[in-house]
Amino acid sequence: MQGRRLLVTIALLLSALWGGLLGYMHLSGSMSFLDRLEASLTDVRSTVIGAKEPPPVTSIVAIDDQTAVDNGYPLNRATLARVVAAVGAFKPKVIALDLLLVDPGPEEGDAALAVALHQSPSVIAAAGVFPKDTQAVDHDANDPLAAIPAASQMLLPLSRFSDVAAIGVVNVATDESGTPRFIPLISRGGARVDASFPLRVASLALGINPAFSPGGLALGDRHLPTDNGQRLPITFYGPRGTIPTFSAADVLAGNLPAKAIEDKIVVIGSTVTGGGDVFPTPFDPVLPGVEVMATAATHLIAGDGIIRDRNVRLLDSLIAVGLPVLLISLLAWRRSAIGYAIIASAALAWAALNVVAFAHGYWFSAALPIAAALPPVLLFGAAEIWMDRRQAAHFAAQSDLLQRIEAPGLGEWLARDPNFLAKPVRQDAAVVFIDLSGFTGLSEAIGATNVREVLSDFFELVDEEARSHGGAVTSFMGDGAMILFGLPQPADDDAARAAACAVRLCGRMRPWLAIHPALSGRKTGFKVGAHCGPVVASRLGTGSRQQITATGDTVNVASRLMEVAAECGVELALSAALMKAAGADSAPLRAGRLEGPAKARIRGRSEGIDVWLWQGHPL
Repeated sequence: MQGRRLLVTIALLLSALWGGLLGYMHLSGSMSFLDRLEASLTDVRSTVIGAKEPPPVTSIVAIDDQTAVDNGYPLNRATLARVVAAVGAFKPKVIALDLLLVDPGPEEGDAALAVALHQSPSVIAAAGVFPKDTQAVDHDANDPLAAIPAASQMLLPLSRFSDVAAIGVVNVATDESGTPRFIPLISRGGARVDASFPLRVASLALGINPAFSPGGLALGDRHLPTDNGQRLPITFYGPRGTIPTFSAADVLAGNLPAKAIEDKIVVIGSTVTGGGDVFPTPFDPVLPGVEVMATAATHLIAGDGIIRDRNVRLLDSLIAVGLPVLLISLLAWRRSAIGYAIIASAALAWAALNVVAFAHGYWFSAALPIAAALPPVLLFGAAEIWMDRRQAAHFAAQSDLLQRIEAPGLGEWLARDPNFLAKPVRQDAAVVFIDLSGFTGLSEAIGATNVREVLSDFFELVDEEARSHGGAVTSFMGDGAMILFGLPQPADDDAARAAACAVRLCGRMRPWLAIHPALSGRKTGFKVGAHCGPVVASRLGTGSRQQITATGDTVNVASRLMEVAAECGVELALSAALMKAAGADSAPLRAGRLEGPAKARIRGRSEGIDVWLWQGHPL
């Protein structure tokens, strides 16, 4: 029990430390090894919650396959200018052009596009080029830009376009599967610091300049929490087309409804098949990039984006410590079907709360608690199994010891019925006592080590004979032993087996005393007494210190018969009652010298009993 308490204490401490370490790494954003698992679980949560209708904030004008068929692809600047001008005629809040205008085109087309952009509030795209797919960042409290990756090159629009329109960076942060998870709201490259494309769009639409603070973005009186590195977590409303999408071909043909544009943000971008600007999402394996930008801009305007800021990450870290501690505590508290059901319920409750929080706009990590809880719980379970096996081996050893001290039948009976002899039972039994003579004085002469060796060998000899004759050694008393025949239940041959065991003990004791190294040259003998009759079998002691034994006059007489044997100079004294019960073919009648019956006085009794005296033949 103490060992298991120590195991539980160590497991709780280590699980808390492990969860704390993972939580600290999660707070700093250095848990990239869990990104794939978190991405998969995020997709599962998005799928479970399902698609939802976006706020009526944004519309998309798509340069789609029909536009490409009618006008060629990529669109020339003159045609693009006509699209922008036609959209602008319906008075949108902002026209956002999700196209890179980094190379000059024909002068007539470039001039027309610049004029069209100038006529409406407009945002055009820029992009950062990074040397690697994964960027390393620093964490410096004195430099708020340290956590923002620096691009090796910025792809900026031509100055004639940037002079008439705002610039926004269209880079997104994807997971290993390529699914957009964050929009970096600030990008830097060289000496430039630029806002993201969606942020420029939202800022222009609201007429408010953004203000950043640690872990947050303010757009006027609206505060939007951000994740590490001033990133906006992004989730999707549904598959492609969930945000109202209209073909640029319809715009050019004059078939665009005014209500789709008026007073809305209009994002113009390519959705043509094979265009390459697509991303996998939980709802669509090829969501166009223009819809990713439109989704992020809608989140910023409507404030319906998912929240994953430092407070959320801090609560993630606390869960990473608390969940494994809770599960291990439950596992240690009750290992049963009910206990496992409680553990499963706790895990399911956490999973359900996680999904509910996600549905209400809070992105708590699912991978972190799993990584924090699973290894400690599995290791604790393995350690408990190992301890159980050790305990089972210990119990097996104890059972073997019980079988060595008690007769096999009695040990098996105790295993089947733990309440055996919990209450005293009166029954008939045969009792054999054996004792070494002169051993008290011998102990002083041969020393403690030799005494232990002699007694150990003596007990082994008595145990073997008791077991072989179906008796139970109920007690070893110093240099003597008591063997009981009749447990767990009395049998007709109890007396015969007791007589045979007594004779066999005498036969083995003589040579053993003669050849034992520690007894060489010592005057040591033995005496045996045997009797049968009614006894009271019971357990003596309380709690874990119990012993099965027998009491009563029969036991006392059997013990006193050893004195009769010693007084008469024989090895064995047997009561006439036992000899009669043993039968005409009993062992004392078939071997050695048997005399009697004769009346013998028993110490402690007013009347004597008839006794047979037996002496074995010397070897």
